[in-house]
Amino acid sequence: MRPEDILLPTPSGVCCKAGNFHIDPTRPVARALITHGHSDHARAGHGAVLATQETLDFMRLRYGENFAGRTQAIAYGETVTLDGVRVTFHPAGHMLGSAQIAVEANGLRIVASGDYKNVADPTCASFELVPCDVFITEATFGLPVFRHGSADAEIEKLLHSVALFPERAHLVGAYSLGKAQRLIALLRKAGYGAPIYLHGAMEKITRYYADRMDLGELRLVTGARKGELGGAVAIAPPTALTDLWSRRFPEPVTAFASGWMRVRARARQRGIELPLVISDHADWDDLTATIAATGASEVWVTHGQEDALVHWCTTRGLRARPLDIVGYGDEGEEEPDERPQSQP
Repeated sequence: MRPEDILLPTPSGVCCKAGNFHIDPTRPVARALITHGHSDHARAGHGAVLATQETLDFMRLRYGENFAGRTQAIAYGETVTLDGVRVTFHPAGHMLGSAQIAVEANGLRIVASGDYKNVADPTCASFELVPCDVFITEATFGLPVFRHGSADAEIEKLLHSVALFPERAHLVGAYSLGKAQRLIALLRKAGYGAPIYLHGAMEKITRYYADRMDLGELRLVTGARKGELGGAVAIAPPTALTDLWSRRFPEPVTAFASGWMRVRARARQRGIELPLVISDHADWDDLTATIAATGASEVWVTHGQEDALVHWCTTRGLRARPLDIVGYGDEGEEEPDERPQSQP
């Protein structure tokens, strides 16, 4: 049996005809298996959705109660059979509730990674290596230039700046689902005990996290006095850094937490004073190490720098192909339902 007899790449996502489902489809389908809650992977309008409870909760928070015709929650390590095809969800380490999806039929196992990282994250379950015959990997940072380094070291850089400029607010741009909450947890882990301020667009999701883990004292920027914000750390969607909203902060130091901050030109273009290389995606070394560790003889590459990773695979004797699926974004993009509004 060929892998394409189980999963077939299509322009709107990976389709399993035998099991009558799609994985992270980019358009509404009858049955969708969703790897995680970011809107480029988790869209509303499907007939049925199978995902972890956290992913279903995030979809409900963002799209409303009727985001799908029906839903089914699945736990890590749990297997369900869909029209004879076995499906198992495993931790992906990308964000709370994120999963890799293992699809098995006739002795062949294909693992769709979704988005993943294999470094420690206090806000989600750690990445689990799943041996397989075919590995479908993301490639957001699939170039050798992207080596993320230590997130803890980047947090120390932020805290050093806070100590150096105690009168200035530090305004940190971060992706609103997953990255912002990870930053808060990393700051707490580093010993930062002061209140952390949030843009209003982040409140709903951050409170969901705070109900499940200790994130310390959190305050909304709305209603805070300008003097109160001096020396504070505030986290906001990246577009808010240049919005009228940012003018309430006294001489803010602008920071941005993203794997893209490895490219200094991007930081300069955005006017970022303090680039923080903190990513929720695997870097080049982790991508290549993970591919090798799965034992897969065939690799499908999607979501990013596909050609470089395909080339790396072929030079090591692996069959590899780009999927060319349009519709997946990257960690530095803003989701439409979270674009901040100017606040008085």
